[in-house]
Amino acid sequence: MSLSRRAFLGTVAGAGVAAATIPDIIAPHQAQAATWKKRLTGADLDTASRWHVAGTDLGIPYVLENGSIGYLFGDTFSTPWPESGQDWRSPVMLRSAIHPGEPGGVVFDSAARVAGNGRAPELMHNGHNGNDHEGRFEVTVIPNDGISFPETGRQLISYMSIENWNPGPRGAGWKSRYAGLAYSDNGNDFVRTNLEWMNDGDNADPFQMWSMQRDGDYVYVFSVRSGRQDGPMMLRRVRWDRMFFPAEYEGWGWNGSNWGWGRPPSPILTGRFGEPSVRRLADGTWVMAYLNTTTLNIVTRTAAGPDQVWTPEKVQITIAQEPNLYGGFIHPWSTSEPDGLHLMVSTWRRNGAGQSTAYHMSQFVGSV
Repeated sequence: MSLSRRAFLGTVAGAGVAAATIPDIIAPHQAQAATWKKRLTGADLDTASRWHVAGTDLGIPYVLENGSIGYLFGDTFSTPWPESGQDWRSPVMLRSAIHPGEPGGVVFDSAARVAGNGRAPELMHNGHNGNDHEGRFEVTVIPNDGISFPETGRQLISYMSIENWNPGPRGAGWKSRYAGLAYSDNGNDFVRTNLEWMNDGDNADPFQMWSMQRDGDYVYVFSVRSGRQDGPMMLRRVRWDRMFFPAEYEGWGWNGSNWGWGRPPSPILTGRFGEPSVRRLADGTWVMAYLNTTTLNIVTRTAAGPDQVWTPEKVQITIAQEPNLYGGFIHPWSTSEPDGLHLMVSTWRRNGAGQSTAYHMSQFVGSV
């Protein structure tokens, strides 16, 4: 397994709204806003002793059907570093009902597919340098985001099937074969469906890395290309109970005169984005976070709605605070209050000899 995905941090001009009627909103550099609160995974923590979750990345938080929070991890090992390849799993889920604003921060209380303590297995089939669920080669399965529906008790995970970790066009750090959806009706075992948004040969499809947020009857899907490469961010929506019907995904598009739904998607932002994370806060504020791979900082933007104008970037976490950072996933219980923004941030650091010195996820606290 190549290390190039997490090691890759490209450069590109800052992101701006791509619409003739909306002015450029590239933001100047701002001082850091978020601070480190605690490290949440590692071989020295109880995530390793209880569930064999030691070295891991991501940690995407989403609301489960029972109201608590699930945290989706990507490539996970029972040792601190990925080089060992020992007990390689992805995706893995830890869970917590603890509010991230508590003095002690996030505390995990269980793992999916585990009764009490014990090794946390991966949630769904993973080819692991073999075949996916339909017989095609895949290196691994990386989660994009999760969402649940209290009406049915069903959970969905958006994921990428990774074709390779090789650098590619436009500075891409890896190539996905497709983005897919998996579901669970028991909160533990996820089934990969045949719903796939195929990447193209040039690795240019902008619907590979998803962030999903429900508002009313609709789930809003923000997506970018795989590999943290130069390209557009797109916005679509679909009724919450029709996510298994690709033809019913509506694009938010510009027709030359105005924006509207039910059109081919137009870029809402352009740049080179890390994994996007979008959440609607309780007061109706929409917050977006991603790695800006020009500055190598985690930044946020806000808007009054998913299809409204996004503010300039606000720097939340700098590479000086957390070298080789990525992710920046917004906790759904975050608020617009001061120090109400909770971000899950990953790092993968290596020394001059290429040996890993850090591969874990931490909680940071900031303000929108």
